[in-house]
Amino acid sequence: MPRWRALPDELDPQVREFAGWLRRLVERSGLSVSAVADCTGYSRTSWERFLNGRLLPPQRAVVKLAEATGTDAAHLTTLWELAERAWSRSEMRHDVTMEAIRVAQARAALEELEGAASAAAPPGPTAAPAPAPPDGPRGRRRRVLMILTGVLGALLVAVAAVLLLQPAGDGPKKAAPGPSATPNPGLSPSPKPVLPAGVKCTGAGCAGRDPEEMGCGGQHAVSPSRGMAGGALIEVRYSKVCHAAWARISGAAQGDRATVSAGDRSATARAERNGAAYTAMVAVAGDPARVAACGTTAGGLRGCARAAAHQSLSDGPGPDRP
Repeated sequence: MPRWRALPDELDPQVREFAGWLRRLVERSGLSVSAVADCTGYSRTSWERFLNGRLLPPQRAVVKLAEATGTDAAHLTTLWELAERAWSRSEMRHDVTMEAIRVAQARAALEELEGAASAAAPPGPTAAPAPAPPDGPRGRRRRVLMILTGVLGALLVAVAAVLLLQPAGDGPKKAAPGPSATPNPGLSPSPKPVLPAGVKCTGAGCAGRDPEEMGCGGQHAVSPSRGMAGGALIEVRYSKVCHAAWARISGAAQGDRATVSAGDRSATARAERNGAAYTAMVAVAGDPARVAACGTTAGGLRGCARAAAHQSLSDGPGPDRP
């Protein structure tokens, strides 16, 4: 019997329940994690992440596990759909929180800059004496109150957005956070972006880089569009945190190609023996719907990803390295 690690405390209850079912199926079948990897076509490393609640497996992996363990695939995918929705909500709450932190940091930096400029400016020859100097106790208290007000406002925006993201009815209704005050870039240099742990690049710095090595894949990526090239699945993968996109192909034959393009930028990768591949990243500034991903089979059959009207940006948060 495998000895499982404790699931993360912050894991959503529906995701936790689904991970528990995966563990029970593997234990009941008597298969090792390596054997599960061989039966499903996904690596041992990927299955360790799935079973330890670090990543949500793609639906294809869930169906393969059901076949390997003699489980009803329809019942297991129903639980997967609930877990996938919960995983998506967690991702959006994380994005809102990070945005609130960045806004608060920007406001605090501007207030500090304004205070330093006021202290350095000498009084004019006709300046009237002020009740208290800019750097006196009253001035410092005023700046502290303004900074605290900015932080509190940012946190209230985050809380309101999280409440709006709670599911209602048959599925989650996602509300985008309202517009926030943008600091004037002429007052001071833009603050360095605050990236989640493990994420190593953003924007142009991600161009041509491996999405998994730079921490942009997994829970930080979504699939805004999908399509078929022969029997292979082709997807656009997009990371809002990294502001980058790439193409992923799975269920392909060795030699099939995946290509991603955004404007004049593109990247291509070929599927290996496991029938999967993903390209390097291209920087994306704006709507990920403008990113194109196409697959071409070794026989010349071509198909491209298309966004479906019913498909949300949270579809397909699985790993990019099968």
